[in-house]
Amino acid sequence: MINIVLPVDFGDKTDQLVDGAIKFAKQLNGRIYLIHVAPSDIGFAIGDMGFQYFPEVEANEIREELVQLNKIEQRIISHDIDCEHLLKQGLAKDIILEHAKEKNADYIVMGSHGRSGIYDVFVGSLTKGITKSSTIPVLVLPIHD
Repeated sequence: MINIVLPVDFGDKTDQLVDGAIKFAKQLNGRIYLIHVAPSDIGFAIGDMGFQYFPEVEANEIREELVQLNKIEQRIISHDIDCEHLLKQGLAKDIILEHAKEKNADYIVMGSHGRSGIYDVFVGSLTKGITKSSTIPVLVLPIHD
């Protein structure tokens, strides 16, 4: 079976990315390892007293992101594709590449979001970082308007 790592960010184009990954997985009889990397500073805010940490804010955000991951996982499974998910906090590029290695991934499927800069308009900065550092193929799906 082909192992596919699918990072998601819950942006407005996530559904298009998931649809593309489902189609790709079906063609290859693949298993999808869904991953979301949350920033490690979710509970921090800057206020009158400087930096403050609010653990309840972080816990609520993580809980909401897990609900979203579960929904995407169930959607993938409903297409008869094996799927499991992971949510981690930290630096997205490093965690995604580490996860791909741990899962013996054959592919990483990423989307082209178009954020900033000429190259990034077509590929996206995280996607750019993954494609530059990955030792396995990265399938870039065009998911911009």
